[in-house]
Amino acid sequence: MNSAVLLLILLAYLALLFFAAQWAEKKGNSKWTNNAYVYTLSLAVYCTAWTYYGSIGTAAKSGLTYFPTYIGPIIIFPAWIYILKKIVRISRVNKISSIADFISLRYGNNRALGAVVTVITIVAIIPYIALQIKAISETFHVLTKTPDNSNVFLDTTTYVALVLAIFSSFYGTRYVDATEKRKGIVTVVALESTLKLFFFLILGIYVTFFVFDGFGDIYQRASLLEGFKEKNTIHGIEGAVNWYFYIMLAMFAIFLLPRQFHMAVVENNREKHIRTAIWLFPLYLLLFNLFVFPIAWGGNIMFDKELQLNADMYALMIPQAFGNDFLAMLVFLGGFSAAISMIVVASITLSTMLSNNLLIPYGFIGSLQAEQARNNRRIIRSRRLGIFMLIILSYLSYRYLMVNFSLVSVGMISFVFIAQLAPSFFGAIFWTRGSQKGAMTGLIIGTIICIYTLLVPYVIDVVFPANSIDENGPFGIMWLRPFHLFGMPVLEPIPHALFWSLFFNLVGFAVVSVSYKGDYRERNYAEMFVNIDSHIVNHENSFVWRGTAYISDIEKVLVRFLGEERTARALRIFRMKYNIDKDDTMADARLIKFAENLLTGHIGTASAKILIEGVSKEDRISLTEVLRILEESKENLITNRKLTETTQELRRLSNELELANTSLIHKDRQKDEFLDTVTHELRTPITAIRAASEILHDDDEIPEELRKQFLQNIMSESDRLNRLINKILDLEKFESGRQQLQKQEGDLRETVRLSAEPLMQLMANQNILFEVIGENVPVWANYDPELILQVVTNLLSNAIKFADAKNGNIRVSIDKTDALRIVSVYNNGINVNPEEMEAIFEKFYQSGNQNINKPIGSGLGLAISRQIAEMHKGSISVTNHSPNGVTFMLKIPA
Repeated sequence: MNSAVLLLILLAYLALLFFAAQWAEKKGNSKWTNNAYVYTLSLAVYCTAWTYYGSIGTAAKSGLTYFPTYIGPIIIFPAWIYILKKIVRISRVNKISSIADFISLRYGNNRALGAVVTVITIVAIIPYIALQIKAISETFHVLTKTPDNSNVFLDTTTYVALVLAIFSSFYGTRYVDATEKRKGIVTVVALESTLKLFFFLILGIYVTFFVFDGFGDIYQRASLLEGFKEKNTIHGIEGAVNWYFYIMLAMFAIFLLPRQFHMAVVENNREKHIRTAIWLFPLYLLLFNLFVFPIAWGGNIMFDKELQLNADMYALMIPQAFGNDFLAMLVFLGGFSAAISMIVVASITLSTMLSNNLLIPYGFIGSLQAEQARNNRRIIRSRRLGIFMLIILSYLSYRYLMVNFSLVSVGMISFVFIAQLAPSFFGAIFWTRGSQKGAMTGLIIGTIICIYTLLVPYVIDVVFPANSIDENGPFGIMWLRPFHLFGMPVLEPIPHALFWSLFFNLVGFAVVSVSYKGDYRERNYAEMFVNIDSHIVNHENSFVWRGTAYISDIEKVLVRFLGEERTARALRIFRMKYNIDKDDTMADARLIKFAENLLTGHIGTASAKILIEGVSKEDRISLTEVLRILEESKENLITNRKLTETTQELRRLSNELELANTSLIHKDRQKDEFLDTVTHELRTPITAIRAASEILHDDDEIPEELRKQFLQNIMSESDRLNRLINKILDLEKFESGRQQLQKQEGDLRETVRLSAEPLMQLMANQNILFEVIGENVPVWANYDPELILQVVTNLLSNAIKFADAKNGNIRVSIDKTDALRIVSVYNNGINVNPEEMEAIFEKFYQSGNQNINKPIGSGLGLAISRQIAEMHKGSISVTNHSPNGVTFMLKIPA
């Protein structure tokens, strides 16, 4: 492919990414940029050019040894639900913007420790960035089939590095507050992660199923190559031990690499996104590794090893060998995406660390005395310059120091240096006794051993090629040989360096920490980090500080970085949160902590502490007193939590009592209405009986026909009176538990027929259409026929009462299942008020749907029906139909 064409494609691709970043920034909190999938895909910045090309080269040369780099993150990811959540919470409440700030704040907000962490990470990551530039350069020349250009100004990689430096400088420093979420960068990284995986999978499918005849074909043909079996085994116990340390190295890297800390912690704006990440990111890594082996050994099969080809480039060389330049270009763009996402994020995080932990606290912090705009411009310029210089320095490292190094070797060396942060980092969140002196001791010792066991042999071989330090040892001392320190021959150079550096690092950290007590601030932050869940709500209350400081002085410092409007708003929120009078003039520990947090995102934890100390006078506090204050704070938190829980319980009980009281009042009112109704109902037949009796008694000349009618009225009203009294007695029986079931095997069809028979004439008189569904199928059940007859009669009576006045329709259906027998009574009248669905089954209740002044009936029928249904271990319910119609459904066990 022509170099100019490829360069234009690259520029167009970078422009696409630039506009994607612009779009994401404008969208802000859109669901397209702020979701768990974008967050998880942004974590795939872990997969760099080393993953894209180096894994293939390692698999081709050494077999399975590429795999531990991905096993480590997959194994540790389930623990993220606890560990990463804890780190995110600590970082959020303390406004932490980098791993250097995280470690330095935990150990007493010590600027020297932050500076050491920054130096170590810059030394480790600059070669790693150079590795990405090297990958871009080499793949560019492979794709265009052009030789490397020794002239810097004619090398296209120079201009790619410049474009990346400008892009990173612009988008990485849009906010002076380093803790602000960079939606543009996160979205672009997620987009690149998607593309690089997609292009790699296309390549894998092409190689596996189009160049070869599937996985089996590749394996069969590769197994015939020399050294296949030896390369693709773990190599016994020694190999397993090496694998163990490679896996451990990858576990540390996924937490400690500055770019991973930034994407996983600083850019996390929803803790719940971690739940998606713990399964989606391991799946991403597994998909990326699905075709590494087929591509690597497919390349070994295709290309003669005597040609001394770079196996890292098999991903491009295979499609080129078949003239598929389009696929080769897609693969190149995928690798380019993998490289530039790492370059951009790593340079942004390193520049923040450089600014907040070296340049400001050890440089121009004293000159940050001007107004907000000027201070912010200086901070942003320092970060932009840092990003630009870091990328250019990485480019120069590639040009003049790393030409002969492989992608994997440089990556592994960087990992070992970064792993030196592990004891102090994990000690920060799990061990309260860890101290600043211990952390500093461990870091320095571990780094020195890394340099001795990894870099010194290479330097001496270059300077004194005839004198190999690893063969003879320094000054002839064999047990000090860098690759076989203390006579350990089992481990390979990388696991060997990791083991000894971490061993002495951890020992130094632990021994010094338990031998020398840290100061009160270290112990204070130790408690706040290790027990973050106990302090997260009002973490300012957990900060121990005693001294003299004026709110006005602190406000002036904040205005210099936040501006007057934001400072006033922040202080107003603070006063509301802790109920502090606006006329108070003296600052307490809570305001000191609050102010430091506000400044941390702008200038780092160490510089924030320096500025606040400049306007306050702090009294020394003994470690014993700190522990006492912390204990009191913890007790207060526990007490407050218990009081809160008690208050909530009392509020709940109060609400329940209020509801119960309302219910009692309502039922009492219903009972009064019921008694009025019963009294009226009793009085009506009695009055009728008395009137008829008096007429018969006083008038002897009444015609015989009229006399019979009066006697008939007396009998019917007596029957009515008897039914009412029976209902009241029935209800009393049910409620007292004296009513007993007389169960027997029966056919529900017969019970329904007996219930409907006395009512048929009444339905005919009111022109109601009546039908029964299921009459031809026996429906046997074990029930009390008299009581169920009473229920069905009551339901039919209600249906007659509420059916449509002009075109009434009542339909009874009898159904059965394996467990239930169901009688449904439908009428086409008005719906039951949805708010009365349950209430109509309560005693004393009269439906509000009756369109007359006085309710019909006593309000006992449905209450008694529910009692009967429940005695049968069944139920009764009501359902509305649209637009009109109501069904009452009786269910009893078979």
